[in-house]
Amino acid sequence: MESLDILIFGAHPDDAEIGMGGTIAKHSAAGYRVGICDLTEAELSSNGTVQLRKKEAEEASAVLRLSYRSNLRLPDRGIIQTAEQLDLIVKEIRKCKPRLVFAPYWIDRHPDHIACSKIVEEAVFNAKLRNYKPELGEAITVHQLLFYYINDCQDVTLLVDVSDHYEQKRQALRAYRSQFELSATDNAVETPLTGGYLERVEARDALLGGPKGILFGEGFAAKIPYPVKMF
Repeated sequence: MESLDILIFGAHPDDAEIGMGGTIAKHSAAGYRVGICDLTEAELSSNGTVQLRKKEAEEASAVLRLSYRSNLRLPDRGIIQTAEQLDLIVKEIRKCKPRLVFAPYWIDRHPDHIACSKIVEEAVFNAKLRNYKPELGEAITVHQLLFYYINDCQDVTLLVDVSDHYEQKRQALRAYRSQFELSATDNAVETPLTGGYLERVEARDALLGGPKGILFGEGFAAKIPYPVKMF
């Protein structure tokens, strides 16, 4: 397949959109090839079904103009970094050949987000080793691994102005009606996502951008310095 500029990993469909939907839309509009790999089908979600979540992800992907989306179908609440799981992600990275990889921030209230962060970091390292399982594809060195925020937001080291593309983020998140609208599905139950969660995400993004005079910003963290041109 044609290589991607950006590949984002999430534990569940909607993770990437929550954390960096505006950044995705911004780079897609600029002509960059952006893809999302969901590790699980979120089959243990309190609301919605696997089939419905898949349709919602397809709708969100169209809004964000993704070039690629995949799902590795790892078990929900079962991301445990076995050799098999790790190699599936290594293979995905080598197939997509991204310049940048994004994963959830390593501190979060949801254990799956933490597990996703850790296993992707390990996979990015293994993917560059020429002698690591060449049957998984040609070794690829990712330019930078960055981390996006889903729930917790601290240690922000990179801020992206997404003001001009924030409406696309809103539309992409609204696609996940089963998660954010209590009345969207039969037998829906209240969860932390159904009580004004999207409003809190928007408030967070506005708060991040405020000190820099930005209407909406999305924050990222890096474990190694991110090189930039000063002027």
